[in-house]
Amino acid sequence: MKIILVLCIFMYIKPVEPNTHLIYLYLQTASALRYSTEMIPVYKTLAVSVPKPFVYMVKLNRPEKLNAINPIMWKEFKECFDGLSLNPDCRVIVLSAAGKMFCAGIDLQGMMEMGQNLAKYEDIARRCKFLEPKIKDYQESFTAIEKCSKPVIAAVHGACIGAGVDMISAADIRYASSNAYFQIKEIDIGMVADVGTLQRFPKIVGSDSLVRELVYTARKYPATEALKSGFISLMLDNEESLLNKSIEIAENIASKSPVAVQGSKMSMVYSRDHSVQEGLDHIAMHNKAMLQSEDFLNAVMAQAVKGDPPIFSKL
Repeated sequence: MKIILVLCIFMYIKPVEPNTHLIYLYLQTASALRYSTEMIPVYKTLAVSVPKPFVYMVKLNRPEKLNAINPIMWKEFKECFDGLSLNPDCRVIVLSAAGKMFCAGIDLQGMMEMGQNLAKYEDIARRCKFLEPKIKDYQESFTAIEKCSKPVIAAVHGACIGAGVDMISAADIRYASSNAYFQIKEIDIGMVADVGTLQRFPKIVGSDSLVRELVYTARKYPATEALKSGFISLMLDNEESLLNKSIEIAENIASKSPVAVQGSKMSMVYSRDHSVQEGLDHIAMHNKAMLQSEDFLNAVMAQAVKGDPPIFSKL
């Protein structure tokens, strides 16, 4: 059966000579690095860099405000992840933060400004009409992580509070340093978390009792406990080792077929919110086309002949 499969593959693809393979790898890497220096978007509240080919680092960059999320960051967050989702030079994203902590939550100064605008309306119906699109815009800022076709690795150090938990709950993979802690803080400021934690966090952790305790008490949730309960999958000693490991994993993912990686993310997000049968039907519709992709043929051929790892075209 394996011989038949290999023969079928060779009917579609001409084997890549070693020299051609190396030249193609060099050109693709050079192209990615050139893009990283010439075409990276510039934001006021985010710092974007390319530590490795096809690996993008998005860093929360308001360290003087403990990376609290102000109205500009809400807007830029969605713009950034929407853009990277379509960027063929990006295959994986590492989400990190500058300064001594990951995120202090929502910027209360921005909340006060919203309150001043809300006070212009006396009638509750008009106030609701003003607030609803604001809340939905904020929700879309973090849903952009989930909708982004590229896997997102959240690398958390120090405190991750309130909206910071909403943010990383939308990521694909979560790592943390040993000094990290998480806090669903909204109840302490008299509000219900409304941008993703209550919808995503329970499906990640799996313990309804623990989720309700953390939400109702607003207590700190240290990295050691988060690791045991599955909210994070890896805990590193410090911020440096955290970033190094996150980039290492991202580089590994970036070496895989972007067709397979992006399709896998799409299927897992869809299947989380649908029945098993609906998920199976969904991936069958997807794969009847994607199994005809050059990525599948190149990868299977490389496995069959035990040759060099395949080099995948941009997607």
